[in-house]
Amino acid sequence: MRVVIIGGTGHIGSYLTPRLAEAGHTVICICRGLKEPYRSHSAWQSTQRLILDRDAEEAADNFGEKIAALDPDVVIDLTCYRLESAQQLLAALRGRVQHLLHCGTIWVHGHSSEVPTVEEAPKHPFGEYGLRKLAIEQFLLTEARRHAIPVTILHPGHLVGVGWNPINPQANFNPGVFSALAEGRNVVLPNLGMETVHHVHADDVAQAFLCAIARRSLACGESFHVVSPAALTLRGFAERMSHWFGRFPDLTFLPWDQWKESVSEKDARATWDHIAHSPNCSIAKARALLGYAPRYTSLEAVQEAIAAMQSKRTVMTA
Repeated sequence: MRVVIIGGTGHIGSYLTPRLAEAGHTVICICRGLKEPYRSHSAWQSTQRLILDRDAEEAADNFGEKIAALDPDVVIDLTCYRLESAQQLLAALRGRVQHLLHCGTIWVHGHSSEVPTVEEAPKHPFGEYGLRKLAIEQFLLTEARRHAIPVTILHPGHLVGVGWNPINPQANFNPGVFSALAEGRNVVLPNLGMETVHHVHADDVAQAFLCAIARRSLACGESFHVVSPAALTLRGFAERMSHWFGRFPDLTFLPWDQWKESVSEKDARATWDHIAHSPNCSIAKARALLGYAPRYTSLEAVQEAIAAMQSKRTVMTA
């Protein structure tokens, strides 16, 4: 099939674009041309890259039509963050594409009432990102169910892959936390360390997109969580990473109001966003309908990324 992937050189696209090419699809990768993919692969040589500035093209009301003009069978949208963007793209693709796949986020759930959270659970997002992504999901699924638009939505968790910092046991992106654990130094966690994070390897997300394409009849009109098999508590995450480094965990805990004063304002904001959500999502639906089978646990995904940083002698400091 002829597949257009919007954002094909980003975190997910760096794994998904080569997978699509290896599967025999004709792939057109839409990107801004600002950076190379995170992952090198021979498939990039046979992949057509088209540089488009989505914001500028949307402002001119051209983006959707430019995608449709590529005559795709499948469109995968990894960079849609506004309802207006989804509306413009769908208006152009209506009746002209076999399958539209949208990358959402588990942030659409907001606070969970029951865990593991299932896709059909009542959604109460907070924060601009979660609210915007839920509005997009509601629009696309309504169009799918009322007008038989072939739409599928995949909701990843915290993306992990080689080439960028994974979320750490303090629930922020400061790589110095991993350094402290590796050196056996004390790490302070907020509250009791029982809030959760739910990682997913970017290649497992790529796998899920291919599964959805292959099982189009089951995937259309549905949303799916795409995360690792289990979430991690911050405490468990820190303890198990310490053991992986060959150290005994040295952890202490502080109430939030005291803990946030021990880190930078940037790290405190990131931590609050993650622990306020404390995601813990079910993949039962994706397993049953799509055949989704993640290769990586949360820890395995993080450990691969950290091992790559160590092998390149990347300094894991703030």
